[in-house]
Amino acid sequence: MATARRVGVAGLGTIGTVVARALDEGIDGLVLAAVTSRDQEKARRTIEAFRDPAVVVSPEELAETCDIVVECVPKTAFRSIAEPVLSKGRTLVTISGAALLTAFDLIELAGARGGKVVLASGAILGLDGLRAAAEGEIESVTMVTRKPPSSLAGAPYLSEQGIELGGLTSPLRVFEGTAEEGAKGFPANVNVAAAVGLAGIGPKRTRLEIWADPGVSRNMHTVRVEADSARFTMSIENVPSEENPGSGRITALSVIACLRAMVSPLRVGT
Repeated sequence: MATARRVGVAGLGTIGTVVARALDEGIDGLVLAAVTSRDQEKARRTIEAFRDPAVVVSPEELAETCDIVVECVPKTAFRSIAEPVLSKGRTLVTISGAALLTAFDLIELAGARGGKVVLASGAILGLDGLRAAAEGEIESVTMVTRKPPSSLAGAPYLSEQGIELGGLTSPLRVFEGTAEEGAKGFPANVNVAAAVGLAGIGPKRTRLEIWADPGVSRNMHTVRVEADSARFTMSIENVPSEENPGSGRITALSVIACLRAMVSPLRVGT
């Protein structure tokens, strides 16, 4: 029987805790070996209730001891997790597409050290189809995101532009531009736009609209693709997490599915 691969989780917030709990409950071929968090005491309290509590370590120790590291930290801490992991030739699993757009040197580092970056689907769908279309010619990719105003609170772009969402009574388009620009202005909200850009024609050519809509209760994304191989539209309505309305519940589940695929004898999808 093959030895289980050791998995570390960086960040035990909305997403990381769900992923760590799933690993603790059991995924064949994987074992939760360690976690790291900015607040190590809180992390210890979180995993005390686990069936087999993992050790709480530093980011450097996580990279030393784990084969796979799942990154679930804020964008500002992305490099502090990713760099030591990739320097050790490990596999980094992340949903931080926005962070990747500002850290492409880490992809080069992974290539030089034998590491790998796996960008999970997160809160979007259809990346397989988009990647397949990119093997041919894609004419255009347009993404429209609609979110409750509260889930966009704190976005740097809104502050820079002086956009106030309090008391909004009708939909307001708060951004129109490229996926690259949107990822910078809304780093906590549009990792999905970065993922769509990376899977298709690139974040500079992928168009993005963001709407603050008081009439919706879910985070909604629609992607329209025109290609020489197919024309398709993908739409998803994500149920927001209770702990963090900016994140959909499906995001953590996509990471768990990604981990299962890494060790399963059957892989479905491109």
